[in-house]
Amino acid sequence: QVQLVESGGGLVQAGGSLRLACAASGTIFVINTMGWYRQAPGKQRELVASMTSAGTTEYTDSLKGRFTISGDTAKNTWYLQMNSLKPEDTAVYYCNARITALFHADMEYWGKGTLVTVSS
Repeated sequence: QVQLVESGGGLVQAGGSLRLACAASGTIFVINTMGWYRQAPGKQRELVASMTSAGTTEYTDSLKGRFTISGDTAKNTWYLQMNSLKPEDTAVYYCNARITALFHADMEYWGKGTLVTVSS
């Protein structure tokens, strides 16, 4: 069974940086897409960034230039580098992926989330 586990969240001051990591485990054949979403208190979950297996990236317009998604396919791990953090970036960050695994073709998986708090 495929599982996604996030790490790297925490408390940071405005202007600081954090790097989140998401590790996928299980009998994985290919990670078709990998991404990050976030959900702030009282708001809907929104896409932060995504990346295909071919390396094509997509970002929410408001975050371009501050956030960068990258992946290490050998480790089935991807990252979200977050720079120049603002208090409004405070949210639970979830990793997401569409994965082809043993007995499961191209299914969507979610991590449990990691909290990022940016203090002013």
